[in-house]
Amino acid sequence: MEKVRLLVLEFAKDIHALWRYGAPFPTFLKLIGTLVLCLIVMMPLLYPLCVLAFTYFTCEGLFLRGLAQYTKFPEGFTFGVATAAHQIEGAWNVSGKSENVWDRLSHTRPWMIADGTNGDVACDSYNRYQEDVDALAHIGVDFYRFSLSWSRILPTGRVDFVNPDGIRYYNALLDALAEKNIEPLVTLFHWDLPQTLQDLGGWANPKMIDYFRDYSDLCFREFGDRIKSWITFNEPYEICEDAYGDDKKAPAIDSHGVGNYLCSDTLLKAHAESYHLYNETYRPTQNGRIQISINSIWYEPADPENAEQVALAEVANQFKFGWFAHPIFTEAGGYPTVMVENVALQSKAEGLPKPRLEQFDDYWIKRIRGTSDFLGINHYTTHLITGAGVDPIAKSPSWLKDIGAVTSLKVGTDSASEWLRVVPTGFANFLRWCKSSYNDPPIYITENGFSDRGTLLDYGRIKYFNDYLSEILNVIYDDGVNILGYTIWTLMDNFEWRAGFSERFGLYKVDITDPSLPRTPKLSVEYWKQLCATRELPQEDRFKEPAPPLKKSEL
Repeated sequence: MEKVRLLVLEFAKDIHALWRYGAPFPTFLKLIGTLVLCLIVMMPLLYPLCVLAFTYFTCEGLFLRGLAQYTKFPEGFTFGVATAAHQIEGAWNVSGKSENVWDRLSHTRPWMIADGTNGDVACDSYNRYQEDVDALAHIGVDFYRFSLSWSRILPTGRVDFVNPDGIRYYNALLDALAEKNIEPLVTLFHWDLPQTLQDLGGWANPKMIDYFRDYSDLCFREFGDRIKSWITFNEPYEICEDAYGDDKKAPAIDSHGVGNYLCSDTLLKAHAESYHLYNETYRPTQNGRIQISINSIWYEPADPENAEQVALAEVANQFKFGWFAHPIFTEAGGYPTVMVENVALQSKAEGLPKPRLEQFDDYWIKRIRGTSDFLGINHYTTHLITGAGVDPIAKSPSWLKDIGAVTSLKVGTDSASEWLRVVPTGFANFLRWCKSSYNDPPIYITENGFSDRGTLLDYGRIKYFNDYLSEILNVIYDDGVNILGYTIWTLMDNFEWRAGFSERFGLYKVDITDPSLPRTPKLSVEYWKQLCATRELPQEDRFKEPAPPLKKSEL
């Protein structure tokens, strides 16, 4: 410091001489040299101050304000809550409804449900839909995403008999929503296939293309005057891989490596036919939109510097999300190239005469391509790719073996669901990838949520929402990702498929041990009520988990 003081003093003397007497040329050079030397010596002191100033002014005080750089949602951004018919309606055999594949699974193989429960009563929304609509209005959401029960509307699965009570029920629900100015976003198929159609082979049977088109036609005709937003299929990956390629979902066919690909062929064609039907017959008068909701775990390399892991993560994302997104949202259409190649190589190694994954012909490539007005994304978590090889849990043959990568859950914090790790930055990376991979599509987040064991002070859920919503704002403002709306999963604790009621995703707690099934609001209800009113992320301390009390040894 003494050296710096002397240099500054010498610099001041030179300035004084130059100003008062007019310094000769050599003295002026000495002045410049002194100034440069002074800056060099003082640079270690000035650098941190420059960094702090740059951070403050360019990031609008991000350094001082914490991680939430953006808090306000764009004008026109909408919020909603999602449910599904089998998970909440109950009334499984009431007023003409027939058995669906989940009724069959939970009744004949109850050991496959984690807690032994079923959807016979669920949340009893069939009888308490008005209470549910009032809860939606209390929160202040813009829309309600729910699904229609195919077996409640068409007990045989076909249009040879239309159940009038099924039509009445959904008309009553739609009218109740209209009274509260809540827009319906309606899913035609959310996993609950009529058992009569499963007996014919379900989604492995190409005849399902016609059955689904007929079912869609009826729904568009009966409800389309009030429903302006449709979703054909919810999470086709879960339908095809988990229900036909494995036994994780009903009907639990477990035709691994074969049934899953037969399913995707039928399902994508059925989706396309439903889209074209609406586009050509109903859109001109009903002026609605129609889309598909595709789910995906996002895969990232465990080591971002490892080129093999980076490449394999891209392969995994193409197999998971691209399986159904690539045929619809790319100019090329058809299945992802890497998926076609990998399955062909595996099939050849298995001694098969042709690949297990059959490619679409030119007619179907064109017929399927572009058949979604928006990209619906269901996303919850991120997993890691640790290297090449066969995943330890992969069957043979199987979709997982076809990928050729090993995955890991060792990332983020946990939840009540083994598969759900909290990784907000993975969500942001996934959204950027969708923008670049699918020509910047308009996006709706059609599901996102967090599971716990049912606590009313659900700080973990609130933090999950806040962190994931922050990443949505980041990619909207920083990366220009065209996200138009966000959907909470879910309104209330419900029948979570094979997890039963053991994993709770709801904003409202449902006590299934009480025959009256009371709905009790959790703290997250107040969080969302404020967010929907202000269109801004709440920052109050009451939504943050209190620090644990200090131990006596720490006092």
